[in-house]
Amino acid sequence: MKRILVSLLMMFVTFAAHAYIDRDTAVMQVMNKAAGKAQTITASVGVPVNFEKLNIIVRSCKQSDPFDAENFYAFVEIVKNGGERFYSNWMDRNNPGKNPVQNPDYDIWLLRCE
Repeated sequence: MKRILVSLLMMFVTFAAHAYIDRDTAVMQVMNKAAGKAQTITASVGVPVNFEKLNIIVRSCKQSDPFDAENFYAFVEIVKNGGERFYSNWMDRNNPGKNPVQNPDYDIWLLRCE
């Protein structure tokens, strides 16, 4: 019985270490490369946000477990006003180069989820 309880406790600790907290809002930094201006935008999950020539939709925003090192992740879709989707992927605040936005006009990165 003791062995079973220890096994269950270890499984719980293992699964709890990978828990995420869903958040309702993503805070992102957008830089217009041509103008050399950066602006902070706030996007609610599921609500399109227009920024200059872009339509940004955050599908999910998650915070890492508060007992781990703080990190934020957001699944983001970015469409140019002409209808061309050029980004649909996860953004990682602590590792922005992992899935970078590939666009000649804009740089976009995740700051946090709220």
